[in-house]
Amino acid sequence: MKRLFFLSALSLFSLAAVAQDDAVNKALVDGFRKEKEKSDKDVTDPKASAKASFWMERAKLYENIASQASQVDSSAAKTAMEAYKKVVELDVTKKGEPGKSSKEATAALTAGEGTQLFNAFVRQGAEKYQAKNLNGALEMFSMAQEINKKDTLASLYAGIAAQQLDKKEDAKKSFEAYASNGGKDPSVYYGLAQLYRAENNFDKAIETLNKGLTQSPNNKDLKAEVVNILLASGKEDQAIKELEALAAADPNNTQNIVNLAILYDNMQRTAADKIKQMSAKSGSGANSAATLTKNLESEKGKIEVYDGEVKRIGALIKKQPKNADLKRQLADVNAKKKESLAAITKLEGEVSAAQEAAKNSAASGSEKELADLKAKQADASSKAMANYQKVLQIDAANYDALFNLGVFYFNEAVQLKGEVDNMNMTEYQQRGKEVEGRVCGKFKKAKPYFEKAIQAKDEAEAKETLATVNSVLEQFTSKGVACVEQ
Repeated sequence: MKRLFFLSALSLFSLAAVAQDDAVNKALVDGFRKEKEKSDKDVTDPKASAKASFWMERAKLYENIASQASQVDSSAAKTAMEAYKKVVELDVTKKGEPGKSSKEATAALTAGEGTQLFNAFVRQGAEKYQAKNLNGALEMFSMAQEINKKDTLASLYAGIAAQQLDKKEDAKKSFEAYASNGGKDPSVYYGLAQLYRAENNFDKAIETLNKGLTQSPNNKDLKAEVVNILLASGKEDQAIKELEALAAADPNNTQNIVNLAILYDNMQRTAADKIKQMSAKSGSGANSAATLTKNLESEKGKIEVYDGEVKRIGALIKKQPKNADLKRQLADVNAKKKESLAAITKLEGEVSAAQEAAKNSAASGSEKELADLKAKQADASSKAMANYQKVLQIDAANYDALFNLGVFYFNEAVQLKGEVDNMNMTEYQQRGKEVEGRVCGKFKKAKPYFEKAIQAKDEAEAKETLATVNSVLEQFTSKGVACVEQ
């Protein structure tokens, strides 16, 4: 998350009026202290505290203390606000209408940015922030927002203080006020979007970023974060669309093109995994029916053998009717034949069910889905490669593009090697060497990308992968396999 910092505007609210000399400043502070002591004492006087005029004087006194001598009372602005509210409460005409002092106090409380009370809160909030009293700063800036609902200054500072205190709800509230009132700082929109993203409120995060882009249409950080949040929310197609627009608008920005290539790369890998799963499932169904059919034929073959045995033993019994062993053999053969007939009946049902399941699978559209996935993978693969190559045309030493291209060919080699590993002896004798040559070619094609990636950036991951590639290529050499590059 990007850090938000107080803007230089805070420097306007210095801790003391530097134009005054020490003697004048001391006299001013001492004067305020004496007036404060008297006002604080009079608060407890029932006669004085019943008058609106007393509270008006107290409000202005504390307002001046907050603006000119915070060392007398670092929260004087709060006392000033409370006193103004008391004036409004007390100065009411017999008709129930606000009096002159009440109207003046109401103006001080609501007139907005630029009033002395508003500035007093912002000043004392800044002082508390500089003193690392973040809770106090947040309180002051929040009260300043009460005076001016259309404010962007205090709402910005309140949001920053709340964010540093990890008071997320307060930060969101203040930053939302800043945005609603037309604040332009893109870092605020970025930070607010991050708060929503942390809650998995992706739609609100994107809405916030788009508001920021309305204020700063060309801000690259906001545009890039839109893509990141779309990805985090699983909206890959929309993220690709946004990145393609970014890449078209800034064709020499290699990071946008690398990110686009990675997205297509991830898309083709996801499709490849699904293809593998669907193919295995489809193959499993077909293999199941084939295996059951083979077993059925085997059982039927046994019946022929048993019939032959029954005929042979029956002929011997005719010659030796009292031979108990021959009768036992005949009983055993008939029992086994009976078992085989039962097995045949069961297998016929299983074969029929397996064939029907395979038929239903094809009819359900899985074949079309598989074909669509293969087309999607081929398209994503082509676009990933094209964008990686586009990056290298701009920056031949781009580590991400070099490493990911190496990984691309490495993974193709591993996938192709899987075909060799699944071959039986007959299949391997027929075409195993030819496929191994292509496997070797893929590894060989990956090698220079890893070598160049290491030259661009000394990363352990690239080094380890290159070591694996070299080891595999040595094994192929020792087996006498010629690499075939395509």
